[in-house]
Amino acid sequence: MDDLLQTRAATADATALTERLRAGLPAEALITDADVMASYAHDMASFCEAGVPAVVVLPRTVEQVQHVMRTATELRVPVVPQGARTGLSGAANASDGCIVLSLVKMDRILEIDPVDRIAVVEPGVVNAALSRAVAEQGMHYPPDPSSWETCTIGGNIGTAAGGLCCVKYGVTAEYVLGLDIVLADGRLLSTGRRTAKGVAGYDLTRLFVGSEGSLGIVVKAVLALKPQPPRQLVLAAEFTSASAAGDAVRRIMERGHVPSLMELMDGTTVRAVNAMANMGLPESTEALLLVAFDTPDPAADLAAVGELCTEAGATEVVPADDVAESEMLMQARRLSLPALEAALGTTMIDDVCVPRARLSDMFEGVEAIAEKYDTKIGVCAHAGDGNTHPIVCFDPTKPDDVRRAKEAFDEIMALGLRLGGTITGEHGVGVLKKEWLARELGPVELELQRQVKRTFDPLGLLNPGKLF
Repeated sequence: MDDLLQTRAATADATALTERLRAGLPAEALITDADVMASYAHDMASFCEAGVPAVVVLPRTVEQVQHVMRTATELRVPVVPQGARTGLSGAANASDGCIVLSLVKMDRILEIDPVDRIAVVEPGVVNAALSRAVAEQGMHYPPDPSSWETCTIGGNIGTAAGGLCCVKYGVTAEYVLGLDIVLADGRLLSTGRRTAKGVAGYDLTRLFVGSEGSLGIVVKAVLALKPQPPRQLVLAAEFTSASAAGDAVRRIMERGHVPSLMELMDGTTVRAVNAMANMGLPESTEALLLVAFDTPDPAADLAAVGELCTEAGATEVVPADDVAESEMLMQARRLSLPALEAALGTTMIDDVCVPRARLSDMFEGVEAIAEKYDTKIGVCAHAGDGNTHPIVCFDPTKPDDVRRAKEAFDEIMALGLRLGGTITGEHGVGVLKKEWLARELGPVELELQRQVKRTFDPLGLLNPGKLF
């Protein structure tokens, strides 16, 4: 009887919420069908709980977002902001009874200015769509997460996303100049600037970048652009150990080279890619290093880096002669995750960033963890900035496999902290790494961050259960 009463009360609350929302939204902006709402319940992370939303809202205007937040505040209903749900930490997962606020319909590129080198966009603009649009005007938006063909700028801002080009061009946070934010109570806040320089007051813009929707809803962003660089050329170097490849990375950075990309794949990943795409890499390859330059004379840069790889113990160094060959070499890196999934089952992707000098220690440590737990772990890394992605493979139908995968995942994060690193370089904390965030920050910083959260969201309605 109690369960029946609770169900009826929840239904009544959801109906009242929907009616209040409907008063300020077009009919097509509201989704209440249970099966459709289920598709909005979670992102792409493994092992992250997701609740059942009361309603999904897809606004098209700032005023509609403000209406949603005012309604949520009045009725004390939590709100979970979402982009394309390509995240890997559970940061976009629904909570029971929440409003899922999907911003994918706010997808307009409002302005591209080649003089001031900025773009002004709504949060639902897809990363690749922006990149192509600015390229038509000779400009370049560098942040390029692996999911760039589907992920949105709003989601990139929420997680401070990175990508393959971070070694030279940096992450999303370095390109966000200003934001329009709808606060928890529905007020509209504008932060930052359009100018090349600006230091007026606290930098609230950077505070929102990486906040995973816990402080406010991004409804517009002013983004910095770069001139379009020359097409890059890529070099592939094969090694018999990840340690030797890590030594090559150290030598390259120590000599002052500035590659546009530097990616590292371990032997497990290389063999999975070989099996999927017949890349022709020797089975003895235990590490594959890809280095690219988009300089005026990339061939000369590749030759210099090739010598350093040989000095570090590379068994073969293959520089590309043209862009087409470069793209072929890069295909191996892009296939890493699907190849591991095809060969070894479900994957759980970690995101630990360590100092470049400890990259070899990270690879060797992960290899030891894989052996300890009798678990396949493939590692690929944005080697130029030390951001590693250990990919734990397991069979979700076998409880012991799942247990060992979780324990291996935790040990990998502990290893990263011991090496002076961080638990996440670009994927964010979300649900997956809440416990580890507290360990990394320590009690003083953790309490200060919670106070910041309370300042912007005193009722705790924005993306509850994430980060802390």
